[in-house]
Amino acid sequence: RSTHWANLDQLSSRDEAKFVIADRADFDYAVDVVQRHELATRVAAVLFSPAFGELEPAQLARWMLEARVPARTEAIGSIRLRSS
Repeated sequence: RSTHWANLDQLSSRDEAKFVIADRADFDYAVDVVQRHELATRVAAVLFSPAFGELEPAQLARWMLEARVPARTEAIGSIRLRSS
C-alpha cells in the first residue's frame, strides 16, 4: 500500500476520508487507520465503500455494525428500483 501519511495532517473538519474495501483484510486495515489516526473526530465523514464486483454491500454493512466503526457506507449501484 502506498500511502502518503503526511497528508493525514492536512485533513480538516471540511474533509471526508473514503476507503474502498474489497475484502476483510482491507476492512481491518481501514478500521485500524480510522482508529489510529482518530479520523472520526477530525473529518466531516468517514466513508467505506465496497469495491464493485468484489464485496457485497451487505457484507460490508455487517462488518461495520459488528466493529461499531464510526463510518458511513456508500453502496453505489446496490439499489434496485421497481416500476409500479
